[in-house]
Amino acid sequence: MSTGVSTEPHERTLRAWHLAILRFAVTLDDTDRLNVLAIAQEIDRMGRKDREGAFHFFRRTSAKLCLAILGRGETGSAILRRYLAQIAEPRLKQAFAAAVGIREPDAAPAKRRPKQDQDLFRGLPSRNVQASGKHEPKPAL
Repeated sequence: MSTGVSTEPHERTLRAWHLAILRFAVTLDDTDRLNVLAIAQEIDRMGRKDREGAFHFFRRTSAKLCLAILGRGETGSAILRRYLAQIAEPRLKQAFAAAVGIREPDAAPAKRRPKQDQDLFRGLPSRNVQASGKHEPKPAL
């Protein structure tokens, strides 16, 4: 039996927040910035009876991220890199890094596969052996 509260709605809301930040990083549209802040406010209020509680982490973080994305503020690059380090989902992390123009040091370039052996058919009978009639063709169905 599960005694805890389901975290699925919280996870969906947090993912929506991450995606809203990504969208703002791509569009730089004020409407998208306001959407980020609205989702952040919703997360800050989650599970609180008094809807205007003292918890403002996501609102503060969102405001700092939006300013950093716009290139305002002295520590913008550090804020973006710190946020990027906290993103757990690799595809979202990669998309955000590309959107804000940060090259990920963690992401190693794709390794080239070593060249395959050029003699792929070594050990197989040559076509000349097959054409010489040693093997009878299969009857047509």
